[in-house]
Amino acid sequence: MSVSAPLRLRPLEIGDLLDETFRMYRRHFVLFAGISAILSIPSAALFALLLGSFSSVLQQSNGAVTDFSFLAPLLAAFAAGLVVSIVILPFTMGAVMYAACESALGRPVTAGGVFFGVMRRYFPLLGYWGLFLFSLYVALALCILPVILWIWIFVSWIAVTPAMFVENIGLGAAMGRSWRLVEGRWWRTFLILFLMVILWWVVQIALGAFLQLGQLLLQLFVSPFLAAAIAAASGQIVGAVVNPILQIAIVLIYFDLRVRKEGMDLFQMAHRLSAPPATS
Repeated sequence: MSVSAPLRLRPLEIGDLLDETFRMYRRHFVLFAGISAILSIPSAALFALLLGSFSSVLQQSNGAVTDFSFLAPLLAAFAAGLVVSIVILPFTMGAVMYAACESALGRPVTAGGVFFGVMRRYFPLLGYWGLFLFSLYVALALCILPVILWIWIFVSWIAVTPAMFVENIGLGAAMGRSWRLVEGRWWRTFLILFLMVILWWVVQIALGAFLQLGQLLLQLFVSPFLAAAIAAASGQIVGAVVNPILQIAIVLIYFDLRVRKEGMDLFQMAHRLSAPPATS
């Protein structure tokens, strides 16, 4: 069990938000990184299976593939992996955010508590993040204008998941709640998210460089195809360890919006002042 003092609510400048994001991640690193790494195992295994199988076929045929019978089991494996990814999507996108919300509120953070916390909101989270990913793919397929519209809507709904966890409300209410919190502060919220995505991307690139070096070294002991499959699976898991940075930042954006629009920090201060003094 991990217990910490509640987040000291105050208006967070961009630098403060970055500092608090990494402070919270360090405080619960094993839990946050462990959750993300475990949830990435299905996709990592799928990547390794697909790449390893296809590479094996190429190796056996010397690069000239004439028999495509191997595609049927690969497509079946891909379909199974896709189903598993959809089933665990609420945990992939919500588990770290739930843990970050609990930490910010000063509540105990445990793996069991995170599991049951996400399960209580399983279907709303599945609907929200399923819609999020589906609309992203559609927007990318239709190019520039839909992507701009998607970004505008996504930023306006950035606080949906934390609002569901902290305020114990449903998906529709959380969407409206997030929209009202971001209203009037859209550009600031967008800038913070943009900077966090850039930071997340840079860290991913840096870790990817180490994995490329590891792949080159691994080729000294195993075939290049097997080394590529292992590197692809490892990349999925290592990349997942970076994801909590962005998810924690979203939680902190939610609390910062509430402080700026609702004076939540004043309520916290009033609660502390009204609390009876501790007795020895």
